[in-house]
Amino acid sequence: MRARRRARVAWAFLSPALVVTAFVALYPLCDTLYLSLTNTRLGSEEPPRFVGLSNYAELVHDGFFLDALLLTVFFAVITVMLELALGLGIALLLDARFKGRSAVRAAMLVPWAIPTAVSTQMWKWMYNDVYGVFNDVLVNRLGLVSEPIAFTADPRTSLAAAVLVDVWKTTPFVALLLLAGLQLIPRELYEAARVDGATRLQAFTQITLPLLRPALLVALVFRTLDALRVFDVFYVMFGSRPDMQTLATYAHEILVSISDVGYGSAVSTAIFLVIAVFIVIYVALFRRREA
Repeated sequence: MRARRRARVAWAFLSPALVVTAFVALYPLCDTLYLSLTNTRLGSEEPPRFVGLSNYAELVHDGFFLDALLLTVFFAVITVMLELALGLGIALLLDARFKGRSAVRAAMLVPWAIPTAVSTQMWKWMYNDVYGVFNDVLVNRLGLVSEPIAFTADPRTSLAAAVLVDVWKTTPFVALLLLAGLQLIPRELYEAARVDGATRLQAFTQITLPLLRPALLVALVFRTLDALRVFDVFYVMFGSRPDMQTLATYAHEILVSISDVGYGSAVSTAIFLVIAVFIVIYVALFRRREA
């Protein structure tokens, strides 16, 4: 009886938040899904018609969409792997006791605190082949290359340039999440392992990684979600360049530039489905390992 009463009280407190979430998140999602089944177009004199799955059928044969999907997935995989590896290393360093640790933690968050559009424009200037600092160092200071490199214009270096910007900006966020997970691990476990003769590597693999798994899952989900819907880095750095469009920038071009709301909504829904697939895979893998 008491458990039921507690459950009713809990639902009573949660209901306002659930209503707000349903209005803010579910309504736009359902509206986008509905629009993706129509041929709605801004400025068109013809009334919107229900076209079923024809927009999704067109996606399968849309070369620009498939290229954007491949680029987005590749970008997400590379950046998430690098950010998790670097974030874990930084978190382990900041978890140690040393003088000035608080100042280092605060300074670490500066890249993450800068707005993405601002930091991307800053990096774009540094990448410039005429007055950029990278070319100045490579050509004039070190002499490693004979002529300046157009990092953002050359297709061979464009993706690497975007990856470096995202890793620089977001690694502190991953490190902060993992640092919080590290501080929840009882220190007594390490002391007991040290008494038993375990090496640092054994303590890391047998204690740190297993107990850090929830924080790793949170960081993995958050960063994958952000990377798969990345927009500002690519839009500021490359604009609407066809070979450097992600799913989000392609959806923006269809919705805003072409004003094709129906097809653009289908692209947006596809982004949601891709993210959902990745999240389901992550959760399933972590559950299997825990079992």
